[in-house]
Amino acid sequence: MKYKEANERKTTTDAGIITIALLVARYFVGNIESSLSLVRYTSLIPNIFSKSWVNRRLHKIGEVFSELFFYFRQTVKELTGNSTYCIDSFPVPVCQNIRSSSSRIIKGEQYRGYCASKWCYVYGYKVHMIITSDGMPVEFTFTSAGTHDIDEFGQLSVNLPQDSEILSDAAYTDYLFEDRLADNGIKLSTARKTNSRRMHQPWAEYLMTNRRKRIETIFNDIAKYLPKTIHAVTDIGFLSKLAAFFWAYTFEKLDKLKLAT
Repeated sequence: MKYKEANERKTTTDAGIITIALLVARYFVGNIESSLSLVRYTSLIPNIFSKSWVNRRLHKIGEVFSELFFYFRQTVKELTGNSTYCIDSFPVPVCQNIRSSSSRIIKGEQYRGYCASKWCYVYGYKVHMIITSDGMPVEFTFTSAGTHDIDEFGQLSVNLPQDSEILSDAAYTDYLFEDRLADNGIKLSTARKTNSRRMHQPWAEYLMTNRRKRIETIFNDIAKYLPKTIHAVTDIGFLSKLAAFFWAYTFEKLDKLKLAT
């Protein structure tokens, strides 16, 4: 990444802070105190101070922490060797919808969205994620819960190899974006609505639906991997911790892939 720290004389590097954040998400369900106890006991990272000090450092490198995942995704693609991907979204509530008026992290009606699968309104963020057929996240982005899926789909970089195929539901129907991906050698296989202008053949729609449903069950596993509540006092802190859990989930899947091979 050719990354240079703002102050190279710091006693603890940014890499050490990122390591702590990954330990928190991977092994301690978001509990920073437990992670710091392990780091101090094992002397893994020297000169670690208080919990608030770690949180302040994480806030300063929040964007770098997110960008680091996108450099790492190329390694994930090479390790899995998949050519079939799936895109979907799922909500991550900041607080209960009935308590949205007292939320200090986010404010505004754009953060209130309806989750059809749960038959309820959610106040928080929506995660748009592309995964491999093995369940490895390769790209993700955050939007407000009120944002429609197709509005954010065009903002994703979709940096996938040629001859790749992306499976999606009908919410991602965008003919212009579909043609643009096709020009780059990427096929977007979207489930069609009954009034679609580009209907699939019945046999192709049947095969596509079966493949997509098998992969989309993985999104439920990712949502279950997240804790019920993510403690944060700012939006940057909330999103940084959320990204850390996706990192941790990816590492866990890589461990299982390594054991399988």
